[in-house]
Amino acid sequence: MSVSIGTRYKTGEKCVESGIYGFDGYVDGSSWPTPTSEERQIPLSAGETFPPIRSRNKSCYWKLVRRA
Repeated sequence: MSVSIGTRYKTGEKCVESGIYGFDGYVDGSSWPTPTSEERQIPLSAGETFPPIRSRNKSCYWKLVRRA
C-alpha cells in the first residue's frame, strides 16, 4: 500500500508503510512541552505501532516525511 507524503497518523495506530515519520503535534492540541530533538523524526517499519512522545508521556500525531 502506497501512502502519500504528509499522511497523518496518531499514537497507537499501525504503520502501513516503512519510512521516516515526523512529529506533527500533540493529540490534545497543546504545543508544550516540545519533544526532544531525537523524537522529532523517527524511523518506523510497516506493522509497527506509532509511539507517544515518551519523554513527555503524551500522545501525538506523526506524518510521513520520507519513504524507506
